[in-house]
Amino acid sequence: MGCDTLKAYDIPERVRTYDIDMDVMHPLRHKMIEIVLDILPFNQEAALKVMDLGAGTGIFSARVLERFPNSNVTAIDGAAAMIDIAADRLGPMADRIHWVIADFRQLPAETLAADSYDLVISSYALHHLSADEKLALLKQVVGALKPGGWFLNADIAIAEDESIEKHLQQLRIEGVMSRATAGDERFVSAESTRTYLTEMELAENAQPQTAATDLEIIREAGLPAAEIFWKELREVVAGGPKLTSS
Repeated sequence: MGCDTLKAYDIPERVRTYDIDMDVMHPLRHKMIEIVLDILPFNQEAALKVMDLGAGTGIFSARVLERFPNSNVTAIDGAAAMIDIAADRLGPMADRIHWVIADFRQLPAETLAADSYDLVISSYALHHLSADEKLALLKQVVGALKPGGWFLNADIAIAEDESIEKHLQQLRIEGVMSRATAGDERFVSAESTRTYLTEMELAENAQPQTAATDLEIIREAGLPAAEIFWKELREVVAGGPKLTSS
């Protein structure tokens, strides 16, 4: 995650409205989290050790801790302002969370000890990395997973075909406008919405790949059994287990 991305998310004014904006721009994110939880093969009473890459305001970590009440989460984000919001949300579960403020490209060695985690999750974070940066990070993630552990990523992807991508972007703009609060100047017209989304993605250094490319990266990182488990328009859930024979 580049410095520009971290700066974009470490602004208190932006963070305060982050969850509201995410529900406007990514209404499927809660569904994606539930899909990830349903995919996991672990017993609900398992004492899982979990890493949340890009914990944001803590929504994904909270759901994992609720589903697996004996689990612990190492929640990583590059923006201190995000961690502050997440810590407030997860206050009652504070003793089960270890917070780490770090750039994905320079994670502390102690968070990546070999065979440490049963589960690594990420949500709307890894598309801020280039393909090469994502591969380098996921190789480290695979090394930190226990044999039989899982990595699952809920994120956005672009279409293979340029005309399809253009159509998806138009559907995206229409959806954002329909969900936005009346009077929100960012989304009063298709032009203003397109401008806002374009400028936001530039500021955040967004560089999503196609779903096929992301799957190839995950497999190359050391999870050959990885699959795309779910896809709807631009949102994708992909990942898989670390094979015990790897």
